[in-house]
Amino acid sequence: MHPMLNIAVKAARRAGQIINRASLDLDLVKVSKKQHNDFVTEVDKASEAAIIETISTAYPDHAILAEESGRSEHTSEFEWIIDPLDGTTNFIHGFPYYCVSIALAHNGIVTQAVVFDPNRNDLFVASRGRGAFLNDRRIRVGKRDRLADALLCTGFPFRDLQGLDRYKNLFGEMTEACAGLRRPGAAALDLANVAAGRMDGFFEQGIKAWDVAAGSLLITEAGGLVGNYTGEADFLHMSEIIAANPKLYAQMIPLLNPYSKVHEAAA
Repeated sequence: MHPMLNIAVKAARRAGQIINRASLDLDLVKVSKKQHNDFVTEVDKASEAAIIETISTAYPDHAILAEESGRSEHTSEFEWIIDPLDGTTNFIHGFPYYCVSIALAHNGIVTQAVVFDPNRNDLFVASRGRGAFLNDRRIRVGKRDRLADALLCTGFPFRDLQGLDRYKNLFGEMTEACAGLRRPGAAALDLANVAAGRMDGFFEQGIKAWDVAAGSLLITEAGGLVGNYTGEADFLHMSEIIAANPKLYAQMIPLLNPYSKVHEAAA
């Protein structure tokens, strides 16, 4: 295992222990609200602190972009992109679908990725060019090649509800086009599950780099494609993403393209 990936795994497992301990008594967890439907807990903060401490001890010169603490002051060609607890709303309710997501970008390209699901003790890892693995077993995206047979997952707009009307139309179209549409509530884990072939594709708008950085490398290393709603590869800071095997990806683009934020930026 790459030494930097090793540190990421160590950090993710430390964070997972903090999350698991807190999940045993959710009534004690302090919750505050960042904005509409957007919650942060002391667990997110403790998890993030543990991750940053682990990484900074090993690589003090590296930059960090983390959900709760933002971007570190110093710049570096290496930047760690961290979501200490993706699926906070699920966590608060005791719904066991959330994860830790840690990615390392080198000059803006994700080269190492870890997604850790503390509920199932599932560790997803990938190094650029080396394949994607779940608990040391190689994973591949699913083989289904017809959208009508595919199980897709998505995320609904929840912070900015202005996008909800447009999303309802898209939701209707996608529901008709595929075999089933799920909304589990943690994009990083959704992407990991698509990489492992447990779901066939994923799409979401209004997401941040820390939601998708690690998952996107898992997808590509598992033989899938990832991009924005127009199908272009530029998605990390575009706040929209499609991920699937190449055949389904191609079938999802025509449906999602009209809803792309790229058109608004160009207008």
